[in-house]
Amino acid sequence: MKESISLVGMAGAGKSSIGKQLADHLGFSFIDSDLLIETEYQESLQQVLDRSGKENFLKIEEKALMSIEFNNTILATGGSAIFSELAMDYISSRSSIIFIEAPYNKIVERVSNFSERGFLKRSDQTIQEAFVERQFLYKHFADFEVVNDASQEKCLKNILDLIHQKL
Repeated sequence: MKESISLVGMAGAGKSSIGKQLADHLGFSFIDSDLLIETEYQESLQQVLDRSGKENFLKIEEKALMSIEFNNTILATGGSAIFSELAMDYISSRSSIIFIEAPYNKIVERVSNFSERGFLKRSDQTIQEAFVERQFLYKHFADFEVVNDASQEKCLKNILDLIHQKL
């Protein structure tokens, strides 16, 4: 296990919420790449996506991810981070990647409106189709997988157990 951890997964998987708790528990810094973009552009993620378009948004996200200096850091990536192999290689070389996997039904329960989340998908693609497509990529880049289908506390405990097993 590397000294920094990056969390990948769908919108609604719990990356930011669990990431903050994990950082607090470990005494690490916490970075949310979506918030980096929102802060730089002084707009919501959805506004940046709407104004920039999908291709430019992916470049913006890639640049934000590659600007991160890892030093005992917990990174919550944006759900579309996995579309940049360059950014994922950068993250992977500097942190262990944990895929927070949540079942589709939990994702749609937790995210009331994907059209306001800065969620990237093809125009001909449903949320469920995007979910299925991304599962493969999250698993491809992940060093470890932890399921978040119950409480955040249980998921956090499972991540901490994983960290202690791999130390």
